[in-house]
Amino acid sequence: MTSEESRLQQDRERTAYWKRWGPYLSERQWGTVREDYSRDGTAWDYFPHEHARSRIYRWGEDGIAGISDSRQRLCFAIAFWNGNDPILKERLFGLTGTEGNHGEDVKEYYFYLDNTPTHSYMKCLYKYPQQAFPYTQLVAENRCRNKFEQEFELLDTGVFTENRYFDVFVEYAKASPEDILIQIAIANRGSETHTLHLLPTLWFRNLWAWNPNLEQPFIKVVQSDPNFSLIEAEHSTLGTRWLYCEAGAELLFTDNETNYERLFGVSNSSPYVKDGINEYVVNGQTAAVNPNRIGTKFASHYTLSIPAGETKVVRLRLSNVQTLSAPLGAEFDTIFKTRIAEADEFYQRINPWTISEDERNIQRQAFAGLLWSKQYYNYVIHDWLNGDPKQPPPPPERKLGRNHEWISLFSEDILSMPDKWEYPWFAAWDLAFHLIPLAAIDPDFAKLQLDRLTREWYMQPNGQLPAYEWAFSDVNPPVQAWAALRIYHIEQKFYDRGDRSFLERVFHKLLLNFNWWVNRKDAEGNNVFQGGFLGLDNIGVFDRSKELPTGGHLNQADGTSWMGMYCLNMLAIALELAKDDMVYEDIASKFFEHFLYIADAIDGIGNAEISLWDEEDGFYYDALRLPDNKQFPLKVRSMVGLIPLYAVAVLQLETLQQFPGFKRRMEWFIRNRPDLKQNIACMETPGVGARRLLAIAYRSKLERILQRMLDENEFLSSYGIRALSKYHLKHPYTLHQGEHDYCVRYEPAESTTSLFGGNSNWRGPIWFPVNYLILEALLKFYEYFGDSFKVECPTGSGQYMTLQEVAIALSNRLIAIFQKDTTGHRPVYGALEKFQSDPYWRDYILFHEYFHGDNGAGIGANHQTGWTGLVASMILQNSEYRMQEEKGGNV
Repeated sequence: MTSEESRLQQDRERTAYWKRWGPYLSERQWGTVREDYSRDGTAWDYFPHEHARSRIYRWGEDGIAGISDSRQRLCFAIAFWNGNDPILKERLFGLTGTEGNHGEDVKEYYFYLDNTPTHSYMKCLYKYPQQAFPYTQLVAENRCRNKFEQEFELLDTGVFTENRYFDVFVEYAKASPEDILIQIAIANRGSETHTLHLLPTLWFRNLWAWNPNLEQPFIKVVQSDPNFSLIEAEHSTLGTRWLYCEAGAELLFTDNETNYERLFGVSNSSPYVKDGINEYVVNGQTAAVNPNRIGTKFASHYTLSIPAGETKVVRLRLSNVQTLSAPLGAEFDTIFKTRIAEADEFYQRINPWTISEDERNIQRQAFAGLLWSKQYYNYVIHDWLNGDPKQPPPPPERKLGRNHEWISLFSEDILSMPDKWEYPWFAAWDLAFHLIPLAAIDPDFAKLQLDRLTREWYMQPNGQLPAYEWAFSDVNPPVQAWAALRIYHIEQKFYDRGDRSFLERVFHKLLLNFNWWVNRKDAEGNNVFQGGFLGLDNIGVFDRSKELPTGGHLNQADGTSWMGMYCLNMLAIALELAKDDMVYEDIASKFFEHFLYIADAIDGIGNAEISLWDEEDGFYYDALRLPDNKQFPLKVRSMVGLIPLYAVAVLQLETLQQFPGFKRRMEWFIRNRPDLKQNIACMETPGVGARRLLAIAYRSKLERILQRMLDENEFLSSYGIRALSKYHLKHPYTLHQGEHDYCVRYEPAESTTSLFGGNSNWRGPIWFPVNYLILEALLKFYEYFGDSFKVECPTGSGQYMTLQEVAIALSNRLIAIFQKDTTGHRPVYGALEKFQSDPYWRDYILFHEYFHGDNGAGIGANHQTGWTGLVASMILQNSEYRMQEEKGGNV
């Protein structure tokens, strides 16, 4: 057991709370739904960036490279001033959903470089220009650009010309769960000496403004001498913490209170307000900070003159011990060296196989991004709707507005976020994908996430799971059963333990959710499902989350297939649980039966009117059901037609032998339901090792779907599987309805349509989550067919591969997005020369939301390590494959 695993064990057994402190600050609290108390739900406009420095938050805090305790009572983050900016750089800046020509977009450069599951060691990098930050230029330029033009980025402004910027490296190392060492190294990359004002900031989240019964905490100076300053922070429930600050700083105090005078033109309740330190440093207002050196917000102000090419280091220590004699001395260096070595040891244990230095760097940063993207998420719908005792009541319109029906939702947890700036809120289906790589390094955290999502303070009493903050009632793909099963097996593989109680607990909650789907999303009761947009945003002809302009509804190939996949994963969990409790054998049979009906319905067996399979094209399509009950396919070759591949499961011979009751009921169907025989023929025909296969797309359909999927003129890109076939570049699909034409055209990069959202496009780019599920499906089919089943890959190449070889080849294409090619360039960075060739940029990885369908360049949110972090799992799996091949064993 490595040292990091030992800490994880202590945290699991609650003998030491190593996860009490972590990177739990959001990177953007402003502009979120939680902070929106407007009449019309315009969250971006109600609490803009311009208010953030002066106005307290209700539901959380934000900061740069920050940490907090797990209840976010005490927060620490880094602030800067280059002497030219109009404000302190206390938080990351970006465009709102209405300002960007492709929607919301952070306009900063920062990178997560390392992190361990207990946050015993963390490292990140922020790049800060020496010129004035171009806030106004970024907004103005992007606002005047249309959807056909590229976004105007920070590099485009010229502020990084001639390397006139600082690299700010922030590192944390824990001496103990409550003793955190902080090291900030600032490198001047420019050619001239430049001054940086560094302001490490400690503050209490303001809860007393909303609750009159809470005791107000305080921060004050305890000691200030030539060696270090000692700052005391006292809180009624957290207790007392001490911040040791390296000597040479000016100690500045204010209160975390709203500056009503600046924002609203009325008197302040306190003479010292949230932006007081900003006013003191930037505008020289000496009265803005408390001369008595006490308050609820504190910064140690270092004025650092840094020569060209040199680095200066500042050290601090946040501890539960007041009497450290040499808190920043020799022990400080020793602890950092030890924690870095332990982090290396831990990740070597996770991936012990031989991989390139570049692959290991990509994987390490992917894991780091996942861990840095943990966030304290507080949102209590009852209080949000009704308001707080000391505040004006919210507008009455919100009682029938966004999320009003989720009165039972009560979140106060550390959750894995898709991206702490663009998506600083949980999303149900994103979360499932986060948990796959997280399960390899911290299965306890992965299990806890899924456990929380299915608890009664998240899940509706009717079984519906909340989708995401902007609209909890939207419907995302039901991938939670898949995630639970994968976490269970990953923990078995890496840690030789299987948490059956977790699996059983989640299974029972998912039974409720499964029934919600069956009762709410099967409009005609024929096992063909609707579901809405299902997380695929603008993939279709219409916005699938709204009423159709034609009337009627969509019978969705993807919605139906997701439910087929849901059935098979619930079946697999039931069989696993049946090993200890035979009651679950009956439940497994029920899911087996339900899957057969879904597979029957999607192909229209016995009811040709509703078939979603097109025999002529050899592909699955959504079908539009009009009010007069006429139905016709929407022949868009998209991910919708590939998702049926996901509904696949392999049953081992020993499973059938172990559960004779299940086998007997299965054989009953084979004998007595000849109308379903097409879908269960594979249950009669043994595969490799006498295995049996359940799948929507059996052999003949599988071959035809893969023929399109592996065609480089359709879905297959050099960097994975496109969300929409390239066929539609020259052959756009157009639906004529009344006086309107609805068109879908292949778009490999940003979307030029506003059909759904601003910065999300499923009309051609490559998305990691759906690609990952394709890889898994191919490996399951291979498990059944073995080497006897081969397909041409790429289509038309004359090269035939087994399905395992196809899966490996596809994962290599996806990994290649981030790898250096033969020229030393990374496809993810496209034409960004600074990222491709500059030694201070080229090895830092951004994990974008999705990727250009033709050249692999990153698009959308650029820190969505959430599901793009799946690349860490792909590297892990492929390195294991290579090792097994080298040994000549079975892969």
